[in-house]
Amino acid sequence: MFLENTLNFNKQSGWIEVVCGSMFSGKTEELIRRIRRAEFANLSVIIFKPRVDVRDEKNKVVSHDQSKINCLTVKCAKDILKEVDDHKVVGVDEAQFFDDEIVKVCNELANRGVRVIVAGLDMDYKGVPFSSMANLMATAEYVTKVHAICPKTGGLAQYSYRKAKSKKRILLGKKTEYMPLSRTAYVKKMKKNK
Repeated sequence: MFLENTLNFNKQSGWIEVVCGSMFSGKTEELIRRIRRAEFANLSVIIFKPRVDVRDEKNKVVSHDQSKINCLTVKCAKDILKEVDDHKVVGVDEAQFFDDEIVKVCNELANRGVRVIVAGLDMDYKGVPFSSMANLMATAEYVTKVHAICPKTGGLAQYSYRKAKSKKRILLGKKTEYMPLSRTAYVKKMKKNK
C-alpha cells in the first residue's frame, strides 16, 4: 500500500508502523497483509501476540475475517526481545494488552534496524486511550488509523461500544460483546447508559 511505495527500504534502517482503530476495523487484517508482503520479499519475519488473548488459536494471529498467520505467544513485552534474533520484520498484534514496556521494546527493535509493525486498539470501551498505544503512535514513524463501519449510522466507526455489562477495562470479546460505533451513535448510547 502506501509504505511500500514511499519508502526506499534499502536506505531506511529501522522504524515503527502502528495500525490502530476500533474493534472490527481491520487492524489485524492489515498487520497480516503487511507481514505477508514482507515474507513475499524474502524478509525474515516473526509475529507476537500477548498470552492474555485466548479468543482464537494459541499460536496464530486471527483476524475477524478469519485470516490467519503463525505467531509466538508471549507473557510480557520484554519476552519479545528474547525471540527476535536476526529477524528483519517484527509484527505485534493486540499491543494494547501488553504492559507499557511494549513501547521500549518496539523502540529498541527499531533502533537495531528492525521494521516493527504493531496493531492494537487505540481506545478502550469508554473512549479512553490506551497509554501504551498512544506512546507508540507518538514515537512511530508511520501511523495508520483504520475504521469499521457503524451499523447505526453507516458512517465511519472509531469507538468500540461494549454491549456486555462488565466494567473491567480489559474484556476479550467479539461481536457478542462489542459493536463499532461512530461518534454520534457512541455518544447517544453512552448518554442512554448513564
